[in-house]
Amino acid sequence: MTVLLHGGCALLYVLLAGFVLVRSRFSRSGVLLAGVCAVTAAWAAAVALLPFAPVVRLPLGPIAAILDLLRPAAWCGFILHLYQRAILGRKQRGQTLVLIGLVVVLVVAVMGVLLGRDVASGTLSLWLVWVVGRLGLAICSVLLIENLYLNTPEDTRWHVNLPCIAFGALSVYDIALSGDALLFRYLSPVLFDGRALAVMFVAPLLAMTAVRNRRNWAVKLTVSRAAVFHSATLVVSGVFLLGLVAAGQAFRYIGADWGGVAEVSLVFAGLVTITVLLTSRSARSRLRAVLVDHFFSQRYDYRREWMRCIATLSAPDGYVALHTRVIRAVAEIVDSPGGLLFVREAGDEAFQWAGSWNMPAATEPVMSDHALLAAFRKGDWIVELDEIEGGLLGAWLAVPLNHGGQLIGFILLAPARAPFRLDREAFDLLRVVGRQVAAYVAEQRATEILLQTRQLHEYGKRFAFVAHDIKNVSSQLSLLLSNAEVHLGNPEFQRDMLTTIRASVQKISALIKRLQVPENEVVHAVIMPGERLEAIAEQTRRLRGARLLLEVDGQDTGVAMPSQAFDAVVTHLLDNAIEASRPDTDIRIRLRHEARRAMVDIIDEGTGMTPEFVRDELFRPFRTSKSGGSGIGAYQARELLRGAGGDLLVMSRPGSGTTMRLLLPMVEGAARMADRLSA
Repeated sequence: MTVLLHGGCALLYVLLAGFVLVRSRFSRSGVLLAGVCAVTAAWAAAVALLPFAPVVRLPLGPIAAILDLLRPAAWCGFILHLYQRAILGRKQRGQTLVLIGLVVVLVVAVMGVLLGRDVASGTLSLWLVWVVGRLGLAICSVLLIENLYLNTPEDTRWHVNLPCIAFGALSVYDIALSGDALLFRYLSPVLFDGRALAVMFVAPLLAMTAVRNRRNWAVKLTVSRAAVFHSATLVVSGVFLLGLVAAGQAFRYIGADWGGVAEVSLVFAGLVTITVLLTSRSARSRLRAVLVDHFFSQRYDYRREWMRCIATLSAPDGYVALHTRVIRAVAEIVDSPGGLLFVREAGDEAFQWAGSWNMPAATEPVMSDHALLAAFRKGDWIVELDEIEGGLLGAWLAVPLNHGGQLIGFILLAPARAPFRLDREAFDLLRVVGRQVAAYVAEQRATEILLQTRQLHEYGKRFAFVAHDIKNVSSQLSLLLSNAEVHLGNPEFQRDMLTTIRASVQKISALIKRLQVPENEVVHAVIMPGERLEAIAEQTRRLRGARLLLEVDGQDTGVAMPSQAFDAVVTHLLDNAIEASRPDTDIRIRLRHEARRAMVDIIDEGTGMTPEFVRDELFRPFRTSKSGGSGIGAYQARELLRGAGGDLLVMSRPGSGTTMRLLLPMVEGAARMADRLSA
């Protein structure tokens, strides 16, 4: 089985090496990839031609064993070559190689720890050196592949994703094979033979790599600050733990009885210490500052900073308040843990506290003649507060919020978690982000003003409706008083007068309540339009002496609309119909139900209206052709109907009268029961 699998692997990689050379047209990267394939083929051929004896000693001949170490080394070399082509600047290339060197040092240190005990006991063998060497090369390959993949921009990552997958998968397999051998001191024949299959499985990926990159292997690599930070954290943590392990081993070798306990205790204490340091924002800030100062020519990754700023500012208000978001967007640039926001409303003399993040609220405003405002230099200057006499609330920096050339506010930042060197680059970024933050603050202010204006508009509209309805009630009471001069001694008239006055008082109380309760809190009761029309018609006949004919189709279905609103609409439309008709003509009220709607037609035989008047004037507020009219009645009637889900239609022609059609959606189910409950 071993001979067959490794022989097939060798043949496959010989063909793959030739294919890569042909497709890459003997480019430098193509030749190197072909060389990697050739080394892999030589390794597989050496294993196939030499006997395999899985015992606790070197299982291969010297040539096969050396090739088994050269194979992962060749993979590492090819990944390093891709690094060299991707990183253009010599300084950046040197910084990256230093970081890779630290990773190699860490891996070598791990190998030293693994071999140290066998060296001390005199049981070190070539087999152990061989296994640990393969494990170290595999770990180096995984770390290099991770950094290459993460540092490659997404739009060019397709150049390297296939070789990263191929070499990464083989390196992980080697780690599993070597770890199993170290754990059991035995090389598993199954895993050893399976490795040949794994190497053959990734061959198509390498062939696809050659096809994709046949013209140009160059990939523009940008060293990611996050990747450098994580790699450096891994290296520092590993070196620290290795030091503790070495100290424990020293105690053990000295011969102390408590050497084993000391080793375990030191490792545990080291893990706890590293966890504390990694979760400490101050420690991470110091490490990040060291890396930025020594590994990057620019302090900030501007693309990342801009995306972070936009993500912070655009978070929903339900999760984080705006004042917290704007402070964080500015504070994170200089690694500040907190801040205060001050804003000034239009026309105000002082800047008022508007919010805090990890700092106590400010109780006193900042007046317009404060020295800080002059130091802003018209909103374009970042101020270090140690330059301001007396400081300001223990803050470190002041960032102006300049919007449209006006200083609408500023942010005071707490001192940074770690010593932070302020330079022109930091000031420029703070200035730009401050302008963006100012735009968000101004937008929120405009939104609040618009909301207040809308609320005032809604209240004004309700007040106009109430005033119009009060005018109608006043007209009814005036008519009642004029009739009282003639019929006051009539007992029946007295009873009608009391009924009318009682209804007027109830209506005025309901109108006042409408001013106190917002429209969106009004509960829509279920009413029976037929019953309400009968009551309104009877009252109108009694007060106005009009000739009203009520036609009802007999159906008993409710509509969802407050009774006061329904009465106001019908009463207003009836008053208009009476005023437009001759005293000797009939006004018809027709109720019918069709298509899940209730339709009420109020039909008069008056002078009618032109289509232009209906289109341009009828529903326009405060436009009227009647003396003493308010011009709000028709508009109010339509708005009340639309608020209940209905509408008001007008059908009229000059000289032929007018039909006002009320459309209201019907309520399915027990409408009469709902009417009783709402009452």
